[in-house]
Amino acid sequence: MDRTMKAALFDRFGGPEVLYVGRVPRPEPAAGEVLVRVCALSVNGGELAARSGRVRFVTGRKFPQRVGLDFTGEVAALGTGTTGIALGDRVWGVLGRASGFGSAAEYVTLRPDRLGRVPDGLDLVEAAALPVGTTAVTALRDIAALRPGERLLVRGAAGGVGNVAVQLGRARGAEVTGLARAANLDFVRGLGARHAVDHRAVAPHELGRFDVVLDTVGSELPTYRRLLKPGGRMVTITFDLSRPLVSVGSIAASTVHGRGRVRFFSGNPKRTLFDDLARHVTDRVLSPKVDTVFSLEDIGAAHRALEAGGVRGKYVVRVG
Repeated sequence: MDRTMKAALFDRFGGPEVLYVGRVPRPEPAAGEVLVRVCALSVNGGELAARSGRVRFVTGRKFPQRVGLDFTGEVAALGTGTTGIALGDRVWGVLGRASGFGSAAEYVTLRPDRLGRVPDGLDLVEAAALPVGTTAVTALRDIAALRPGERLLVRGAAGGVGNVAVQLGRARGAEVTGLARAANLDFVRGLGARHAVDHRAVAPHELGRFDVVLDTVGSELPTYRRLLKPGGRMVTITFDLSRPLVSVGSIAASTVHGRGRVRFFSGNPKRTLFDDLARHVTDRVLSPKVDTVFSLEDIGAAHRALEAGGVRGKYVVRVG
C-alpha cells in the first residue's frame, strides 16, 4: 500500500517558480488526532514571505519546505481516543503555530479542537476562502470590541481577511470605510462598505477619524494610528517585513505614547471560533468570496497572482 501523498514543496527560497508538487510520507493520526483528506486551501501572505525567505529566521533553512496554512476537507481516520468528531465529517481548520505550513497536500493531521464543521450546503472549495476569516472575527469582536454606529476603517478591504472584516463590520452596525485598489471598489461596496476608497488616490489624512482601524497591510502604522478618535482602537494582523524593527517599534511605542494603542495579533483559531464562523455563514452574515480556483499543480500561479495584488477575496487551491 502506498504510504505517500502529493504535497506542494520547495527546495530553495525564491519566487513562485520554486514551488513544485512532489511526494512525501502520508501522515498517520497519533492518539487524540484526526487525519483529514484535504479538499482545498487558500493562499495567504505569510506563505509568500516564507517561500521567499523573508522569515527564514522562523522557518529555518532545512529543505524541502511546505506551504499551506488553512484547509477544508473530510475526516478520513481517527487516532485512538479521539472524540467529538466522526469519520466523514466535513471540516475546516488552520494548522497551529507549532505545525507550521503544510496544508497544500492530500492529507493533514491535527487535534480535533483545531477543527470546525463546515455548514451544510456550503461547497468545500468555496469554504476554503473562509477559515482565515476567523482572524477578522477575533479582531473586531474580541480585540476592538466594535460597536454599532462606530466608524470602521479596513485597510486591504478586498483581501482575504479584509473582505470578511467589511462583511462583519456591516453586520455589527458599523459605518465601514474600505481601502482598496480602484478596480476593486465596486467589489468592496458589494461587501457592505458605506465608503470604498482608492488608497492610491486619497491621502490618509483625508479619510477623517475612526473608532476602529483594522490593518491587514502592515505599513505606515503610525500614519493610520493618527486617524483614531479619542478612545479609538487599532488592530493590525501583520507588519512591514522590509522594516520589521520600525513596525514593531511603532506598535510598542503606542502602548506608552499618544492616543490609541496599536494591537497586533496572529490568528490561532480553535473549534469555538470555527463554530462562530459557521454560525455567521448560516445566518448569512458572511459568505465566501473566491477570486480564482487553481489546481495543486498550479499553486505557483496562485502565489504569483497573490503577489501581483488586486485579489478579490481569496485565491483557492483545489487538492481533492
